Amino acid sequence: MPGAGTRHSAPYAPAGGPGPGDRPPGETERIGFLLIPQFSMMAFMSATEPLRVANRLAGAPLYAWSVVSPDGEAVVSSSGLTVMAEGPLEAAKDLPMLFVVAGFEPDAHAAPPLLAGLRRMARRGASMGALDTGAWLLARAGLLDDARVTLHWEAAPAFRETFPDIEVSEDLYELDGRRITCAGGTAAMDMMLDMIAARHGQDLAVAVARQFIQDGMRARSVRQKGRFPAMRGRPDRRLTAALELMQRELDRALSPAEIAQAANLSVRQLERLFRDRLGESPAAAHLRLRLERARELLRQTDLRVLEVATATGFASGASFARAYRSAFGEAPRNDRREPDLPRA
Repeated sequence: MPGAGTRHSAPYAPAGGPGPGDRPPGETERIGFLLIPQFSMMAFMSATEPLRVANRLAGAPLYAWSVVSPDGEAVVSSSGLTVMAEGPLEAAKDLPMLFVVAGFEPDAHAAPPLLAGLRRMARRGASMGALDTGAWLLARAGLLDDARVTLHWEAAPAFRETFPDIEVSEDLYELDGRRITCAGGTAAMDMMLDMIAARHGQDLAVAVARQFIQDGMRARSVRQKGRFPAMRGRPDRRLTAALELMQRELDRALSPAEIAQAANLSVRQLERLFRDRLGESPAAAHLRLRLERARELLRQTDLRVLEVATATGFASGASFARAYRSAFGEAPRNDRREPDLPRA
């Protein structure tokens, strides 16, 4: 991924820092992407392609980007495609902004030299960002202790259990001072469009979006919907409200009355709505969401089975095991492996 540039001194929307107007006109912004093995190609391309198109439409090198890897070698993505690196992380030491792009098993790559390199960049004043599960490595490096962060919804439960003192949101992306985190996938494009709008105006950002057959960009506060089940028919705000409550409360069983209150419905109306739109009862839907979180915790953390049961609201290990076997066809202790299907 080529690009020529000079320097850049601040994230594009820092908390209390300089704004876009403080940058010298015509200055090229240099951005680094650290690719971790099994990284999300979708997130990486969603972040870099808007920069390419912005340069083309502006007729000027507004952005330049570099690709590095932990050891300087080519990196294989989760889709099996390989991207050449321009060098190791040390080659990016003078870049003013770096995004860590990860996917499956980011913790497997949290080697001390890599974490030390990330800390050195942060000490030099670089803005540190992450796409998909890249936040995991920034957290391991101690660079997210005071930041509000987001990451892919599938990895968020394990992240919360591993780093309980870090505030995690379900938004598409988060800007917190010099820390920029993104859920990955197409949310990376929304984040980059926001960056382009902040630096070079809304008109250019809209023009870039149109090149990708998008009407515009989603706001950073839009919540991820990855875990929502497919609804029949048009979206329903009452159903959405009920499901959002369920997602927030995956560590306990909710009563029908609690769910109905969130949706501003009677219990009978709620039951009918769920049957009509989802084909299952509210209790069954919430149980399924809790079991899906349990499966993620089993596969992505080293928590004991009983700890996973407690974290997902089951009164005993036995009741958890019965429900788990009924849902997934095997005992929880036998399900500590990667999901069969990769994320985008």
